[in-house]
Amino acid sequence: MKTDIILAGVGGQGILSIAAVIGEAALEDGLFMKQTEVHGMSQRGGDVQSHLRISDQPIASDLIPLGTADIIISLEPMEALRYLPYLKKDGWVVTNSNPFKNISDYPESEQIMEVYNSLPNKIIINVEQIAKDLGALRSSNVILLGAASPHLPIDFFKLENGIRRIFGKKGKDVVETNLKALSAGVGHEN
Repeated sequence: MKTDIILAGVGGQGILSIAAVIGEAALEDGLFMKQTEVHGMSQRGGDVQSHLRISDQPIASDLIPLGTADIIISLEPMEALRYLPYLKKDGWVVTNSNPFKNISDYPESEQIMEVYNSLPNKIIINVEQIAKDLGALRSSNVILLGAASPHLPIDFFKLENGIRRIFGKKGKDVVETNLKALSAGVGHEN
């Protein structure tokens, strides 16, 4: 078993938190894991991406070759498109529907959706609205992780344990909010 994941978004959206939760869950599951350093500007508003490789066998490289990623998880819809050349033909894209328009020539939503509509496997959800409805505005990233969870090779309860370990130092309320956010993301299919 091998799963290659590309995480994408812009600085401040919580890409590294998603990677940390998945990593913790994979290690609890006894899996091998490699993650790249973040590429791009990780300051608020700059593009951020990371390669996360999970396997039941040792992993030689932390970089995902073109055309082999199993899933792209993106908190920004255009950022997911940037990494489509990495996605394998039957791979999944799980993305937020709301853009973070940090550039003046950001494409029109219709152009972005045209590309998404051509993909066979996608989940596009409005994580900000779900977070608002949940009263968990800072947990959009975890909602998106919940939406991606059925396509990850890790049991859901181990993702929950990953949340407990990653957010535990921030207190019980933060942990509980993120556990609710993870569950709120599950079940959104296109």
